[in-house]
Formats: sequence, C-alpha cells, structure tokens
Amino acid sequence: MNPGAAEEAGKAANTFMQSLKDQPLSLALVVMNLALLGLFFYIAHVATENRSNEFSKMIEAQKEVNLLLSKCVVPGG
Repeated sequence: MNPGAAEEAGKAANTFMQSLKDQPLSLALVVMNLALLGLFFYIAHVATENRSNEFSKMIEAQKEVNLLLSKCVVPGG
C-alpha cells in the first residue's frame, strides 16, 4: 500500500523535529524569527491605531474650523 498524505506529513514533521533536536541553533533561529514576526505585527497594529486617532483628530479640527468660517460674514461680499 502507498502511504497517505497524513502519513507523509507525519514523516516530514518527524524529520523536521529530529533535525531541530540535532541542531539547537536552528530551533533558536526559528523561535527568534517567530518572535520577530510577532513584534512586527504588534508595531504595525500600534502604528495603525495611532494613525487612526490622529486622522480623527484632524477631521474634528477641520470641522471646527469650517464651523467658525461658516459663521463669518464677508463685508462688501
């Protein structure tokens, strides 16, 4: 019988884990890369929130200025 896809995936995962056991530096690099990806995601999330807050504040300030300008009377106009 031919092995199924699940058995082949299991063999590949077992081989991968065995190679990580044999070379702990590779395991450390994988862990550090995952941590770095997590850090990048967090930084992007915080930057997006800050930009959204700043944009909302700019829109609110423009509304106030527009409201003040709409109440101005242009003499001789």
